[in-house]
Amino acid sequence: MRSEASGGIAASAPAHPPLVRSFHGQTLVDPYAWLRADNWREVMRDPTVLAPDIRAFLNAENAAADGWFAPHAELRRTLVAEMRARIKEDDSSVPATDGPFAYFTRFREGGQHPLICRRPAGAVAGETVLLDGDALAEGKAYFQFGDARQSPDHRFYAWTADEAGSEYYTLRVRDIAADTDLPDLVGETTGDVLWSADGTYLYYIRRDAEHRPSFVYRHALGADPATDILIYEEPDKGFFVSLGRTQSGRFGLISCGDHDTSEVWLLDLDAPLAPPVLVEPREPSLRYGVEHHPSLDGVESLIIETNADGAEDFKIVVAPLAAPGRAGWRDLVPHKPGRLILSQSAFRGHLVRLEREDGLPRIVVRALADGAEHSVAFAEEAYSLGFDPGYGFDKTEIRFTYSSMTTPSEVWDYDVASRARVLRKRQEVPSGHDPKRYVTRRLMAPAPDGELIPVSLLFAKDTPFDGSAPCLLYGYGAYGISIPAGFSTSRLSLVDRGFVYAIAHIRGGTEKGWRWYREGKLAKKPNTFSDFIAAAEHLVSERVVARDRIVAHGGSAGGMLMGAIANMRRELFAGIVAEVPFVDVLNTMLDDTLPLTPPEWPEWGNPIADAEAFAAIRAYSPYDNVAAEDYPAIFALAGLTDPRVTYWEPAKWVARLRELKTDNRPLLLRTNMEAGHGGAAGRFDRLEETALVYAFALAVAGR
Repeated sequence: MRSEASGGIAASAPAHPPLVRSFHGQTLVDPYAWLRADNWREVMRDPTVLAPDIRAFLNAENAAADGWFAPHAELRRTLVAEMRARIKEDDSSVPATDGPFAYFTRFREGGQHPLICRRPAGAVAGETVLLDGDALAEGKAYFQFGDARQSPDHRFYAWTADEAGSEYYTLRVRDIAADTDLPDLVGETTGDVLWSADGTYLYYIRRDAEHRPSFVYRHALGADPATDILIYEEPDKGFFVSLGRTQSGRFGLISCGDHDTSEVWLLDLDAPLAPPVLVEPREPSLRYGVEHHPSLDGVESLIIETNADGAEDFKIVVAPLAAPGRAGWRDLVPHKPGRLILSQSAFRGHLVRLEREDGLPRIVVRALADGAEHSVAFAEEAYSLGFDPGYGFDKTEIRFTYSSMTTPSEVWDYDVASRARVLRKRQEVPSGHDPKRYVTRRLMAPAPDGELIPVSLLFAKDTPFDGSAPCLLYGYGAYGISIPAGFSTSRLSLVDRGFVYAIAHIRGGTEKGWRWYREGKLAKKPNTFSDFIAAAEHLVSERVVARDRIVAHGGSAGGMLMGAIANMRRELFAGIVAEVPFVDVLNTMLDDTLPLTPPEWPEWGNPIADAEAFAAIRAYSPYDNVAAEDYPAIFALAGLTDPRVTYWEPAKWVARLRELKTDNRPLLLRTNMEAGHGGAAGRFDRLEETALVYAFALAVAGR
């Protein structure tokens, strides 16, 4: 029998008839379809036009969540104060030199948003503030910078910003000397921006009616944006478009793709009126990315990372620019199974790539003259590593970042020729941080089919390993995205209270190569869920954590994971935190008007056209599998203007849980009525949301 506490809000909502549909001879009944606003496109632009009955439902849920959190207000304030004390408020990035100037961002004391700045190269004074994020955000409920690029002559600064959380960015151009924006204002772009080599043209992307990035335009500086020229239109609703640039600076890149297939067109930035040139036509499951070298072995060439010819974990090939297609591709770095090539950047004398093997990343430098290679790696059991090629093609210096779950982030400049490295910045923790007080480990949890799942752990040295410790177990497992075992000052607020913080590197990511991703998608998606459950069980069996004190945490596609494990193993978790959770999987994949649906079919399957995909998704879709059973405590977070996981997914899921679940444990939904997928934009506002998550975890795990 459903308790009043479980069903009160849903039961008091206005009565609406269910949506009944048939697919492949099966009937779907959706009692909460009314929470999907018919005018959702307009809501993305202007949240005030949301239907009153839907707004009332979300407001009621917010009020109920606020009521539950009220007794924990002092804990939340303490958590925010702790986390804020670990942030260097007047922090700044390491400047990146581009010709005569070094560009960087910084924060002022108490500021929520970054200031984008520059100063003369090599100087320590003479700062010019190009954009003041705090001033630009003043009076706005939401503000987030997107892309920002200086013009080649450094006179102008093209920048984008989102003021609703809906990922509609407005493009502006700042005249640096005058400190004012030009009339060249373009609304509702994706945020990507690219300059021609002479600085007279800008390239940007517009979205289609379904919010998909589909159209690349060329804008002449100073012209009316209404006269901008469409230079590329994506014909496939399942493909998204993005803009990039080769390290050489010669070419812009129009990259088109879904989660399975890619295609690249070259924009000659020296000849901005020339049409884009196709590198290799799209072919199902063929993926590739492009770099450029003006004279590789005497030939102007493209350097391409690709999975062609069965190179599942990618290889690197070269092709002459004059004939860039696949027929002319020649192996430069052969495929090695289990070594996943993640990215590459080409310089005049060296090729630098980031790769991962046995779950750990490394940077590999290859001398183009003779093919000699050396790597940059670290000895910790689990860590995060990335590199930034910066500006310039003739240089020998790159920048890399390193951290572990115990080691704060470090920024190093590394000379790939001499192998000398210089520490440019170590993350400061103003309130103090002693890495020796903490331990990071990596365990291997056995899955039901024998696979071994890496699990990264962070805990205080004095945490007892007697099976009594509470745990926050994080998981994602989708799109080939790996979750790095990097440093987070916020996590320390849990770890200092006796929690073990754990990351389950489950199938659906690429921690163990592309196969690890392939084994967690489409019909094999349930491996993601069983891997996460196996990781939790292993932590219990190894007496790392307590069985009844595990709080599971995931967001977006990881929120789908949270919904699935809630249905599959309710008794294993004390609580579940699902941030912007993709929990209405079947209904969303059946709605091809939604922004992400066609691009997502290669990930989950197309239930409209494929009866087997329909059955597979229906079997695990969290919303469709809520049962009249006891559930763990659940905290769901949503964003009203979220174009990726629309607000009605968590709303519908929580409503159905309220209707059916049979326990009195907390069931909370908190919708940010002024933000989208990423939540609050200000750096301190984000701490408030993190404090909610941690307060919930501490409360339901009994600490």
